[in-house]
Amino acid sequence: MAAKEIKKGIHWVGAVDWDRVLFDEIVALPEGTSYNAYLVLGGEKVALIDTVEPYKRTELFENLQELGIEKIDYIVSNHAEQDHSGAIPYVLERFPEAKVVTNAKCKAMLQDLLFLSDDVFKIVSDRETLNLGGKTLQFFLAPWVHWPETMFTYAVEDKVLFSCDFLGSHIATSELFDTTDENRAKVYLETKRYYAEIMMPFRNFIKKHLLLIEELSPEIIAPSHGVVIKETEFILNAYRKWVSDNVKPLVLIPFVSMHGSTRTMVEFLTRELSRRNIEVRPYNLITADLSNIAMELVDAAAVVFASPAVLAGAHPSVIGFAYLMNGLRPKTRFLSIIGSYGWSGTVVEKHLKAVLSSIKAEWIEPVMIKGFPGRDDFERLETLAEILSEKLKTA
Repeated sequence: MAAKEIKKGIHWVGAVDWDRVLFDEIVALPEGTSYNAYLVLGGEKVALIDTVEPYKRTELFENLQELGIEKIDYIVSNHAEQDHSGAIPYVLERFPEAKVVTNAKCKAMLQDLLFLSDDVFKIVSDRETLNLGGKTLQFFLAPWVHWPETMFTYAVEDKVLFSCDFLGSHIATSELFDTTDENRAKVYLETKRYYAEIMMPFRNFIKKHLLLIEELSPEIIAPSHGVVIKETEFILNAYRKWVSDNVKPLVLIPFVSMHGSTRTMVEFLTRELSRRNIEVRPYNLITADLSNIAMELVDAAAVVFASPAVLAGAHPSVIGFAYLMNGLRPKTRFLSIIGSYGWSGTVVEKHLKAVLSSIKAEWIEPVMIKGFPGRDDFERLETLAEILSEKLKTA
């Protein structure tokens, strides 16, 4: 995609990855992604804010050439991860006089990843400024959104916040801004997916960073992935909702069933919760898109894991999802387990509880049954539905 102007003297010069389908070998990209690099043209100095994946560097250089850029004074590195920093060595090769502007922690990580020498760096501290001539860049340390070395860069006079991964989304598009209702709907969905899969574990850190952004009151937020945001309150309000302690009266049932026993239990519990006007969503982990379940975890009050006993524990796909959920650390209030076993009724519960050790939720008595569920087992599932219903009324 060609270079595009955000404000006078500030340009998007990144790259769009239209058909990338997986990020970090785990995050699904149903809409592709972009690697957003930005050029800030001061009266005296030129700064490039972040770069792109190394294999996309040709697009970056084409955009710089299109703008007639013959000199870059500063390469601002907000984050060391290679989708932002990977092309820095190539930019330095093209513009050897440039200095890499970053914080001390990011410098160390860039040297680990890219083997950059000490003499290419200019280290900045929290709230330090850099004068480009008529345009001032100010730097804010923003650890744990989502690495410990992350920082924001703020174009002070233009009120443009370069927020790195924070507030971004994985979207490949030829449109620069979130300017249409159709765009906003997609941006909301993909921003929530991005939050769920990448930012959710850092919810308490994010609350502090949102306060900083309120202090700055930017007119435009320019993240490292996705569209540039003009409707700043639209995204900030969404984040405020997601990081709050509030949950929806929603029950998720991630499940696997090998021979139909556990599926029968899931279908019965789903009906019983629905009869009580509780929103419930079962997900077959063999076929479900994990990113969609992760988005549901952002708001869900309760999760009921449903698994048969296999290999002396829960089904591997259920354990895999439990491991992911434990890492994402959602604000789930209640947990329970249902499922079927052949000869040991405790292995599933022990296995799942061990994996979910980081989730600070109330455990409700599991319903594990031997073989195929009978009348007494369905009554126990009714009791579970009733308990969940009562719990969610006050969640």
